[in-house]
Amino acid sequence: MVKTIFEEMGGTYVRQGDYLIPCLTLPTEKEQSLGLFGQRHLRYLKEYHRLTYTNLLTSGKLNTYLADIDRQAQERFETLTELMKQAQGVTEQLKAENQIDWVGRMNNIRHRAMEIVNHEVIYA
Repeated sequence: MVKTIFEEMGGTYVRQGDYLIPCLTLPTEKEQSLGLFGQRHLRYLKEYHRLTYTNLLTSGKLNTYLADIDRQAQERFETLTELMKQAQGVTEQLKAENQIDWVGRMNNIRHRAMEIVNHEVIYA
């Protein structure tokens, strides 16, 4: 009997009634928890880059890729936050003297850093 290309590549079939169903499994991948940035990038891939998402999923590299994106984005966010704090003079002394002003400035810094990270890493 002539082998199909699937069988030549090592694939097998299972008989289900009158039909031969190919035995398809995804490669096993180490499960990694994703943070906020990894989850956002996953949603972005699913909505706007279906081909990239499917290729990563079927090759077994999706979780590793998303964990790497999450780590990069988190590091970038922390770096930007620290740099902006120093540039604007937001210190622990300000926090002790005027908490409301400190909270307002920190929220502003975090929001700007989040926008930059989204633009440079998550939605790029």
